Amino acid sequence: MKQELETIQADALSAIEAASDQKILDEARVAFLGKKGRLTAASAAMKDLPNEEKPAYGQALNVARQAITAAIESKLAALQEEADKKSVEGIDVTLPARELLEGGLHPLTLVKDRAIQILRRMGFALAEGPEIETEYHCFDALNTPDDHPARNEKDTFYFDSGKLLRTHTSSVQIRTMEKATPPVRIIAPGSAYRRDEIDATHLSVFNQLEGLFVAEDVKLGDLKGTLEYFFRAMFGNETEVRFRPHFFPFTEPSFEIDVKLHVKGQKPKWIEVAGCGMVDPAVFSSLAESRGDDLFDPEKVTGFAFGMGLDRLAMIQWGIKDIRLLIENDTRFLKQFA
Repeated sequence: MKQELETIQADALSAIEAASDQKILDEARVAFLGKKGRLTAASAAMKDLPNEEKPAYGQALNVARQAITAAIESKLAALQEEADKKSVEGIDVTLPARELLEGGLHPLTLVKDRAIQILRRMGFALAEGPEIETEYHCFDALNTPDDHPARNEKDTFYFDSGKLLRTHTSSVQIRTMEKATPPVRIIAPGSAYRRDEIDATHLSVFNQLEGLFVAEDVKLGDLKGTLEYFFRAMFGNETEVRFRPHFFPFTEPSFEIDVKLHVKGQKPKWIEVAGCGMVDPAVFSSLAESRGDDLFDPEKVTGFAFGMGLDRLAMIQWGIKDIRLLIENDTRFLKQFA
């Protein structure tokens, strides 16, 4: 029996040495060490030996197995080394290296990150909510009347279930206040969807950033100071900011915000960048009713909200004249920001 093991070991070592590639080497491994291999079969035969012969036979089995295994590992390393050498044959190592292209952040990402950075320094926390919304969170809770144009199917993407793609991230403000305890100071960046015709200044999906601050004795001056600081931090300390009276269902009073744009060779002009206002008491009353407590009672708290389009901020920041450039993935355009 011991002589048989020596024969198996010699045959295995010979087959391993003759293997010219990894496939043939693996076939040799299976032939000797596999479940039906010769050494495996010899190992199974040990049960039929007398007890006094089993220790010596077992030791011989281990010697053979270790020798075969070591030979396979050595041959595998040699074959790999040979393959590596062949893979670099003919390569001229004196040639200059190929240029490694570096990626960069998309302009919308750059603007969003910058806006979040500024507002986080002012104490605002990030909040998020679903993009598929209910009419309650998108309209009813925000004091939007039933006949408001935004609720029309011509303006908003509805599902058969009655849910819709959110038209603004204001719904995140409602969802936050449903669970939070005042004071609340949050910003909600994210996508919004409207049935706008796509042109140089409109897309059917765009990026918004909205903010909300609710506490005791929040005043209009707090709103103006916050946004004036934000836009000057975003566009430069000399940026001129103005507030124009406007109407939004969920704020009262409400304003649109303009910044004066200075383009070389052109006359300075005012550009609308955001909407804002003091949270309408009706929003707080509706919220208090749905919560079943008085934490957001309009007699106890006040607040302000604001919203801006990140796409528009990017267009102003870099003088982009067509919003469609932000979604076309043209590397000739995007590499300017890398």
